Amino acid sequence: MSEHLDYWHCFGEDYASSRALFLDAAARAGAAVTSYPHPEWRGPAGEPLAIDVATVGSRDAPRQLLVISGTHGLEGRAGSAMQVAWLIAGDARKLPADVGVVLVHALNPYGFAYASRTTENNVDLNRNFVDHRAAYPANPGYAELHDALIPAAWSEATLAATEAATARFRERHGADALFDVTARGQYTHPDGVMYGGSQREWSNVTLERIVQAHLPGARQVGLIDWHTGIGDYGQPFFLCFNPDGSDLQAEAARWWGQDLVVGQRPNGLARPDYQGLVFNGVRQFLGDRPMVGAVIEYGTAAGPARAASRLDQWLRFKAPAQPDARRDAVLRADVIDAMVPTSSLWRRAVIKHGLRITRQAVDGMATWHLAGAKHGVE
Repeated sequence: MSEHLDYWHCFGEDYASSRALFLDAAARAGAAVTSYPHPEWRGPAGEPLAIDVATVGSRDAPRQLLVISGTHGLEGRAGSAMQVAWLIAGDARKLPADVGVVLVHALNPYGFAYASRTTENNVDLNRNFVDHRAAYPANPGYAELHDALIPAAWSEATLAATEAATARFRERHGADALFDVTARGQYTHPDGVMYGGSQREWSNVTLERIVQAHLPGARQVGLIDWHTGIGDYGQPFFLCFNPDGSDLQAEAARWWGQDLVVGQRPNGLARPDYQGLVFNGVRQFLGDRPMVGAVIEYGTAAGPARAASRLDQWLRFKAPAQPDARRDAVLRADVIDAMVPTSSLWRRAVIKHGLRITRQAVDGMATWHLAGAKHGVE
């Protein structure tokens, strides 16, 4: 099939249309599909919510590439589009014999359907993969900023007050510390940003089921977890969480390029001490089997993207006390556009880079040799 795909054949307008495109593309590609219905929730129009898994290539292949969309709900519109693009481009029918691909569509179907980053319990799923039996990772600076980040009202005046509060924190502690406090995850404020939850989310438990069911014989695993919001507009930004200096990090760099993988500084700042990542959850589910991969972001508009997660929370927790349907519709549209722009320039870039990155990962899987001892699974 042509290398030039029309982006409107890949992007859905919402969860339901994105799911339909994915299931249709999977069927046309000859993929086997397994659905994991949400046990409690349905979508805004009463539609079923589910995590759908499409597998291509041999289920018994020793090398498996796991590609996830929708960890942060709404962002799944882009992740789904890249999965659909890869399926309709015809790559699924020409995989190397020892490589299989497992596409996990809408890991957080509630957030996808309701245009939110978080789950049905307002949990940031990408901060939920911690040991919930142990003490939660501390983030003492978050409490200082919470009221400013999620103000009682959303207005020009309160936005200016938020900017002043974060500026004071930045002056005292530095820009890197501010970014870390607001991005690493917190476990004390259920109505706050980056809340990691008080138990394993349904999506967390279901992902473990998926790994067990679809990767039982995999000896080497690759991972792509598609996201949006960090990086230059329409350009991919790699966050590889294989340990620095490990053979696995070097393998990721071989697939995608040393300059893209090693030493990345999101938003030009030190990488936060991210807690509870899906990346680490999958690595734990795999046991001692080696995994190479990355969270791959697509840059949007930097300022609105940083505010979108706060606005998402404000609409959920503060707006109901001040009913204004028109305001809320406009603000929800702001959240959506900040995370998944409607610009054709952005969407064309996402499809182009998504195809290239997925193909690089498949090629990398096929030529990945486990040389050396520093596999980085400690």
